[in-house]
Amino acid sequence: MTGSRGERFPYALLGTWGLTRLVLLLFVFKVFVFPGPDVTSDVSVIYQGWYEILRTGAFPLDDVTWQYPPAASLAILSPALLPFLDYPSAFFVLAFLADLMVFGLLQYAGLRPGKTLRGAWVWAIGVPLLGPTVYARYDLMVTALAVAALFAGARHPRVMGTLAGFGALVKVWPVLLLVGAVKRRAWAAAAVTAGGIAVLFGLAMPGAFSFLTFQRNRGTEVESLGSLVFHVARHFGWNGQVLLNYGSVEFLGPGVDVVSTAALVLSAVAFGWLLLWRLCARHLRSHTLADAAFVAVLMFTATSRVISPQYMVWLVGIGAVCLCFRGSRMTLPVGLVLSACFVTVLEFPFWFSHVVSSDSLGITLLFLRNGLLVIAALLAALELWRSTVSDPAPTLPAQAARTKETLRSS
Repeated sequence: MTGSRGERFPYALLGTWGLTRLVLLLFVFKVFVFPGPDVTSDVSVIYQGWYEILRTGAFPLDDVTWQYPPAASLAILSPALLPFLDYPSAFFVLAFLADLMVFGLLQYAGLRPGKTLRGAWVWAIGVPLLGPTVYARYDLMVTALAVAALFAGARHPRVMGTLAGFGALVKVWPVLLLVGAVKRRAWAAAAVTAGGIAVLFGLAMPGAFSFLTFQRNRGTEVESLGSLVFHVARHFGWNGQVLLNYGSVEFLGPGVDVVSTAALVLSAVAFGWLLLWRLCARHLRSHTLADAAFVAVLMFTATSRVISPQYMVWLVGIGAVCLCFRGSRMTLPVGLVLSACFVTVLEFPFWFSHVVSSDSLGITLLFLRNGLLVIAALLAALELWRSTVSDPAPTLPAQAARTKETLRSS
């Protein structure tokens, strides 16, 4: 069966997405039990606890684990849209619908002229590689906003800016989507949207920005790049601790402040490189917006002092948008991210106890996952630089014809 433009109907793609999502739903609804810690407890305990406070019109000011921008409250409150379900069930259904929305956008884009279904395949395969954790966090909803923003970017910069600005007030990182935006309308729309939402929350709900003060005493999270220093150091007498701190398992003790500062320095270096690229970029193509966003989010994820498993879905979503474009050079970096997703589900939740205990298996998994992210970030940055700074702009057909004619006459 073929469509209106002659494409074969993507039965295999739809079947893969449907089957893998069924398995994810069976895990989060506990028809089957996934090995390791119960990843759904964040929804049934933490999110639902925040929900009860937020519905009263205030933020959870006494809970230091609330470390999110004010519009994140909308994601936490969203299960109220399905009052016929209990809170966890409603949340899982909404996560599934966000997943479906992204898949629909990628498939629609992939069937258009000049595009490819590679991006839809990346999404279909990459999300289930992260296991049930992906349906038990609100990051899928934010990723859906980011994917929609990137697809809107070329023709509707104001829409892109509005979605990115809103996304930044939900979980900060969507502001990085604007790195490759060339039209001021996108930046202006993002600033107006983010500013307007911030003012509304500041006036309507007390403590909208209290989350900024809850970051002060954080350590280095045990899955981050910097944590490898302490995983190895524990075998040589380092006398720090591994504790549940500010909602995540972190290293606390001698040298942690230094490593955390080093992570911030690396993020600053990444920002400096992005700024340099933006100043030097000359040959912007249709896929540059998505490629630049992928590089930016990948850089800041790899250098962060916290790399939670659900962060990987951001990279899968933006990487999928990149590969919707035939001209994107991000195939290898996106492939490395997919490999890192598989290692991620092994280190959390499957063998998380080995990570916490810093044994050989735990350290190997973290070296492999974080190494894949670092290599992917370096390769993606190199490809972005080559395609926009080093390589000449593509020759237009008319120019090519004239050049060919000139060569013949000579």
